[in-house]
Amino acid sequence: MRGVFARGSSKSLAVLAAAGMLALSACSGSGGKESEEDTQGAGPRLEIAMVTHSAPGDTFWDIVQKGAKAAAAKDNVEFLYSADPDGGKQAQLVQAAIDQEVDGIIVTLAKPDAMKDVLARATAAKIPVVSINSGQRESAELGAIAHFGQDESIAGEAAGTELGEIGATKALCVIHEQGNVGLEARCDGARKTFDGDLENLFVQGSNMPDVKSSVTAKLQADKNIDGILTLGAPFAATAVDSVKETGSEAKIGTFDLNKDLIASLKSGAIEFAVDQQPYLQGYEAVDALWLLKNNGNVLGGGRPVLTGPAIVTKDNAAGLEEFANRGTR
Repeated sequence: MRGVFARGSSKSLAVLAAAGMLALSACSGSGGKESEEDTQGAGPRLEIAMVTHSAPGDTFWDIVQKGAKAAAAKDNVEFLYSADPDGGKQAQLVQAAIDQEVDGIIVTLAKPDAMKDVLARATAAKIPVVSINSGQRESAELGAIAHFGQDESIAGEAAGTELGEIGATKALCVIHEQGNVGLEARCDGARKTFDGDLENLFVQGSNMPDVKSSVTAKLQADKNIDGILTLGAPFAATAVDSVKETGSEAKIGTFDLNKDLIASLKSGAIEFAVDQQPYLQGYEAVDALWLLKNNGNVLGGGRPVLTGPAIVTKDNAAGLEEFANRGTR
């Protein structure tokens, strides 16, 4: 399991040590929550933990964190981040946040069954939970007060339509994390609107050479594949390499953005991207918990708050380039 929490950076946080520091600061005449309440305009200092299913190196989660950190700075929140793609280990990280008695928890539900019991314990401990990105359908059932993300089925349908519009007739849907309900919903949605043949290809997303070899092997084995749909920006770049290596004429679409992907859209190496605005997911999740604690507000009215999808192509990529270059799109 990776380090428990990072306080706005990559530094790990030991739960017991942090608890001791908090206890000391609460007793100090020059620190702690009481003095912060007197000096901060955003209300009492809160601790909010975000626990995601991110694998190392996925730039999508850097953007989520940037949004969360921006809201945390505005709201006088200490932001704690941890991640593990394994559902059981992610649940352990959530338990660590509960044990630390944080003021709120933000969680992804890529593997909702693994999170069910630990989120019930968060509810029992009266710690409010907000979900982001994955698990929209399971969010309320598992006790989250709100969900921020795109409807993955609708986003998938949009991607399937785009695959048809770029002329694909036989395509791969590259799933980089098996068992992730959100990724599977994207491929299922794309299959509904794509008139051609769409085959799921499962790859080990935490091992990019494996991703490349898997995509390359499929292109070599079936020359009729003329479309590739990846479900994250780093995997789109790898698909571009596979297409070049095999001499394939397959056109590529993807989900999510980063600055390198914007360049690929502008050059035509990638045809389209489905943007779910991850910065918003992080920002609004922190803000939602702050609003609940400080004013009793609940965003969404019991329904998911949608941050996407939006389609980005060569025609509109340049308008987002400035934001992508600073890591917020």
